[in-house]
Amino acid sequence: MLFVILAPLALAPVAFAFGSNRLRPRLLLAGALAHTAGVVALLAAAPAPLEGAWLAVDALGKITLLTATVLFLAAAVYAQGYLVRRDDRDNRVFVTGLLVLLAAMSTVALSHHLGLTWVAMEASTLSTAPLIYFNHNARSLEASWKYLLIGSLGIALALLGTFFLALSGSGPGGPRSLLVEELVAAGPVLSRTWVRAAFVFLLVGYGTKMGLAPLHSWKPDAYGEAPGLLGALLAGGLTNFAFLSIVRVFQVTRAAGEEAFARDALVGLGLFSIALAAVFVVGQKDFKRMLAYSSVEHMGILALGVGLGGGAAAGAFFHSLNNGLTKGVVFLSAGNIHRAFGSKSTDDVRGAARRLPLSGPLFLAGFLAVTGSPPFGPFFSEFAILNGAFGGGRFLVGGLFLAFIAIIFVGMGATVLQVVQGDPGDAGRVPRSGDSWLTAGPPLVLLAAVLFLGLFLPQGLKDLFGAAAGLVGGGWEAP
Repeated sequence: MLFVILAPLALAPVAFAFGSNRLRPRLLLAGALAHTAGVVALLAAAPAPLEGAWLAVDALGKITLLTATVLFLAAAVYAQGYLVRRDDRDNRVFVTGLLVLLAAMSTVALSHHLGLTWVAMEASTLSTAPLIYFNHNARSLEASWKYLLIGSLGIALALLGTFFLALSGSGPGGPRSLLVEELVAAGPVLSRTWVRAAFVFLLVGYGTKMGLAPLHSWKPDAYGEAPGLLGALLAGGLTNFAFLSIVRVFQVTRAAGEEAFARDALVGLGLFSIALAAVFVVGQKDFKRMLAYSSVEHMGILALGVGLGGGAAAGAFFHSLNNGLTKGVVFLSAGNIHRAFGSKSTDDVRGAARRLPLSGPLFLAGFLAVTGSPPFGPFFSEFAILNGAFGGGRFLVGGLFLAFIAIIFVGMGATVLQVVQGDPGDAGRVPRSGDSWLTAGPPLVLLAAVLFLGLFLPQGLKDLFGAAAGLVGGGWEAP
């Protein structure tokens, strides 16, 4: 179990000390392959949890680890082509930071101690902020500082929430640790006032890392200025682990008898996030910032699914996998388009399908997948959440959800079609920026995976989503 954390972490100082800018990305690929092997071993035969263990494997951890390792492996392969073309930049900090980020995310997935979870989330913030500055310009510097400051504020609020949760169990009969299992078992004797306060602070704190509105303001700048592979890991990977942290806290809140309050908060923030994304996606000319608002939307969908409970909760965990893989498709292909044209504005970019015969169509197909179009996986996970809303009598919630995602489809479609269609003509061209199998192959494989999940959902994955939903009072209902 420790291997999936220590393997990339051990390679990080090696990458930092390694002298070759050209060969260093291979260490990133080595870390990704080692991590993938470790995750496969955990999924095949997870060790039995030990009483009082800080690290353990459960259904929630398996889903997030599976998503992260597939996405990181695709990004590591992509980096072999991307970083060679970006030989104008030293990649020492970039490669080292990505390996530390992978170790931090893996720690969050395996952690069942809320104090350790907080430490790992803070490590992810500190390791990611310098990577956003990869392009070394004023806008990327502003984006990295905004990410660091807002992320640190969120982490500080999460720390207060963690303290409040510790206080909730300090009375007679309460636990003396922050282990999730002990807190859940002691739920009836926890102080409900402290638990409610803890949930608010932790929802706001980790919601900032997740990018829920109105705590999302770092996303458009960070995703817009970061390299495409980092944007994919942030939108499809790191935000999933912030979501996991909130779900762990929700388990405790539910056990303490504050389930209704927590569910209402999640549904409210979820709908607000989707609504805000709908407002800002329409008329968006910067296609990478558009993807940032798409991420805000999908984080809202995850919160909404868990808040609704029942079959919607299983749909939310299914959606966390779908969203992670789909974000890899759109961010990696968008990064290729950005590099080829030297711009991310629809005023300067057109005819991407002609100039980039792989990345252009991939960006279009990724748009269809990320907006929940059949037969891709996100259609079925979003349908499960919608079915949970209507099946539970939440007709207003379901109606608003439908209306907002319809607006987002139209708004994103207008921007994507401007980018993909037409004749590139005299639009700007960057040397050494055409499609290659190293830069177009990873998003193509991820798109195939998303399509596969839409056409056929293996029973093992269905059981996994159902088990995860069972931890938050839900269950799988096949759409």
